[in-house]
Amino acid sequence: MTIFDSVSHNHEQVVFCFDQDSGLRAIIAIYSTALGPALGGTRFYPFADEAAALADVLDLSRAMAYKAACAGLDLGGGKAVIIGDPARDKTEALLRAYGRFVQSLGGRYYTACDVGTYVSDMDIIARECRFVTGRTPAYGGAGDSAVLTAYGVAQGMKAAAERVWGTPDLRGRRVGVSGVGKVGRLLVEHLLGEGACVVVADIDHAAIERLRARHPQVGVAASDELPSLALDVYAPCALGGAVTDQTVQELQAKIVCGAANNQLAHPGIDKLLHDRGILYAPDYVVNAGGLIQVADEIDGYCEPRARERASRIFDTARLIFALADKQGIPPGQAADRYAERRMAEVGRLRKLWLSNGH
Repeated sequence: MTIFDSVSHNHEQVVFCFDQDSGLRAIIAIYSTALGPALGGTRFYPFADEAAALADVLDLSRAMAYKAACAGLDLGGGKAVIIGDPARDKTEALLRAYGRFVQSLGGRYYTACDVGTYVSDMDIIARECRFVTGRTPAYGGAGDSAVLTAYGVAQGMKAAAERVWGTPDLRGRRVGVSGVGKVGRLLVEHLLGEGACVVVADIDHAAIERLRARHPQVGVAASDELPSLALDVYAPCALGGAVTDQTVQELQAKIVCGAANNQLAHPGIDKLLHDRGILYAPDYVVNAGGLIQVADEIDGYCEPRARERASRIFDTARLIFALADKQGIPPGQAADRYAERRMAEVGRLRKLWLSNGH
């Protein structure tokens, strides 16, 4: 199999970045610029091998394109991965070398934070590159994009609740949150504010202890046991692939709605959930708040404007659920069709997006 054979998702461009002096090994994948320049975060992660890193960046960049399309943004989808352990390998030299590679793309790709990278890292990358968002407030950014990501997931969850129970009210609903890192922790606070009963799980015991120090009423379960508990909503908020064939059989929840990207272990999970009567809120629809936040920085960040745009995730999720019902298909498939239609219709006007806007 050639490298072109492995890039099987119709990506426009895949860039392999190597800098021997700093130790940088990175991959940037641009799925589509039909709607505008590709925007997506940089994931710094100790992948098992280069094949795993390539598979991840291809999947994530495609999801970013669909996410931007469903969110109504004039942006395409891209993603980047840096191979390594951020606790050990992240240095100023490596981040600046990476920034030069992003700059070399001339604005076809904007980067931002993801797993293993933070707003302070974006400030360093921006010393070599103009196409960086998700920066600190000191440099005109909005800070951590987890803020609106969590807010948007809460909006999507309320839309799912309305679809299942006839009301968006989450009061008294039992929600299991898997992963209480940057986004999951904030989602828990939204849920508690809505009056929900929350149970959490995380392989990082310190993260759970930090959360329970502020919210002792939160329950705790083992990560492998959480999906099988008597829940109303299961919220995957860690890494992707959390919803497997086994998970579908174990779930007692009526809704799956969380912040993680690529939650379904394979596309067929969407139909398995549908056939069991479990409503899946497509991850790239409900977790688009962070993308909306960092996209707003490109024009000069305005918090009320960004939050208002993120609040529309409620309406978008309702629309996707309605399309799924009308067409008799699972909501994940309905979301894909909605995104593909927008990319096709607007993309006919734009073709490939270049740095001069043509």
